[in-house]
Amino acid sequence: MTTIEARAVPTAVPRRGRLDGLWSALAPRATVLRVLAGVLTIIGTYLPWATFVLNEGPYPDKATLNFFVDPLGVTGFRLHLLVIGIAMIVVALLGLPAAGRIIRGLGWGTIAVAVINGLYILVQGGGFGAVTASDGAVAFGAVVALVGGLVAVLGGTAGGLGAKPELTWRLPWWAEWLILLVVFAIVLFLVAGVLTSGGQGGVVNPYAGAVFLSVLGALGGAISALSASGLLTWVSAVSERHRIFSVVVLLVVALLLPLTSAGTEYWMTVAANIGVYAATAIGLNIVVGLAGLLDLGYVAFLGIGAFVAANLSGAAASEIGIELPFPLVMIISAVVAGIFGAIVGSPTLRVRGDYLAIVTLAFGEIFVRSAQNNIGGLTGGANAIPNIPAVSAFGQSFAAPLTIGAVKLPSGVLYYVLIVLLVAAVMLVFANLKNSRLGRAWIAIREDEDAARAMGIRTGPVKILAFMIGATLAGLAGAFFAHKTGVVAYDSFQFIQSVTLLASVILGGMGTIPGAVLGASILFVLPEKLREFADYRLLIFGLALVVIMRFRPQGLIPDAHRRAELAPDAEDETPVVDVTT
Repeated sequence: MTTIEARAVPTAVPRRGRLDGLWSALAPRATVLRVLAGVLTIIGTYLPWATFVLNEGPYPDKATLNFFVDPLGVTGFRLHLLVIGIAMIVVALLGLPAAGRIIRGLGWGTIAVAVINGLYILVQGGGFGAVTASDGAVAFGAVVALVGGLVAVLGGTAGGLGAKPELTWRLPWWAEWLILLVVFAIVLFLVAGVLTSGGQGGVVNPYAGAVFLSVLGALGGAISALSASGLLTWVSAVSERHRIFSVVVLLVVALLLPLTSAGTEYWMTVAANIGVYAATAIGLNIVVGLAGLLDLGYVAFLGIGAFVAANLSGAAASEIGIELPFPLVMIISAVVAGIFGAIVGSPTLRVRGDYLAIVTLAFGEIFVRSAQNNIGGLTGGANAIPNIPAVSAFGQSFAAPLTIGAVKLPSGVLYYVLIVLLVAAVMLVFANLKNSRLGRAWIAIREDEDAARAMGIRTGPVKILAFMIGATLAGLAGAFFAHKTGVVAYDSFQFIQSVTLLASVILGGMGTIPGAVLGASILFVLPEKLREFADYRLLIFGLALVVIMRFRPQGLIPDAHRRAELAPDAEDETPVVDVTT
């Protein structure tokens, strides 16, 4: 007879259980850890970060690396760390609601600043000689700041993140208007500061790329902390209550950008190009974000609008040889692009998904090859269509500098003003379409086309309308692009541009207006600011996109539906805490 002996087999403690045990053990010391994180961050601010001097000046510009030379005069990334460290201590001692969330966000910002600047110093210094000198001197600044950031993340999590508060303050209308004015003024200041951080695209300051990334890291931590406190959600709700006022103020803020430190010819050119792609991305957002139709050849509509405008604007290389007023050229370019959008949309009625992507990709490639071969003499072939006349009004060329009294504005500022107004008009069109019966039909098709058809939606014409309206907006932006650049070539409308536009829509947030604009801005500012890294800038650029989409799969400014689909846990773990005063 066989005897079976039962023995208890030790089982491994689940990883989550071990972490919970660690947090429980550290919870009584959470406040101490949070204060310690702030103290370490401040100490790391004043400790030396390198044992050498980069080029002919300290790193970064105007930020000394010596120990306590000027205790209160820190600038650059060290000023960011000083502010973050003080904020950690204040939040920890006051015991604010969701203090754990706030300090954890500040901790991630500290880690980002410490890692970016520490790695840059190591690379520029040729290795560990950047932080250890032959005379025994050691630069501990980056290490201490990094430890402070890690302790902040640990202390913020160990003590419990706390419930994210939902602020329900109701203030008089004039007080809320004043708050919105202050918020938008801060946004204008931050945008100008981020654009000009480190110089003009790496030309003035040799450390521009690292400075820019460091600024983004600090801003990311600050935004995460503000979001955890509930302030960003409250400001968003206030802005929604005063929507018209917010839109007007935001438009004024955009028009005031040339009066800030970013008001140079270089940044006006970059901003105008961003506006072109932002308007185009909003049009693509109709096709992809609302209707859910994957279009990989969308940049062709931008090219169609540009080539039509080039042929109707009196360019010397144009075969048509006529010159029409700029507003009329814009309208004709938009209409022609819209017609091609309807033509492309018609064969796609019975295809969807990957097959639709292949059809649109084929159209984009056909357009590029046709432009390259100079079909009908309308595209200029390899010679392109140069010398497109600049837009002018009341005797003032948009390509020339502008002087208003004692204020001297750089070249291209009028183009920037024009594209801001154009983007505002496109955003208005998108907003009205999204909230209309047609917009709801697009969303229904995106969610489930078969169910939409069963509910009585004529999916075929509705999808064609999505292609046509999106192409019309792209053609409008293409006409502006032709006049701004002064030359139109097929090289400007390659497949990579379609991918970039699609990435800007997904990155910013599918189906949202600010998301498309923000996504386009990031995708075209980042490469400009990372020119310092030469061959490695695309690698850094790609890694940044991967990180963003890993932690924000719903996009930076997600639509309500996308947020519910891709981040349901974040919605569920946010209880309402009434802090009404």
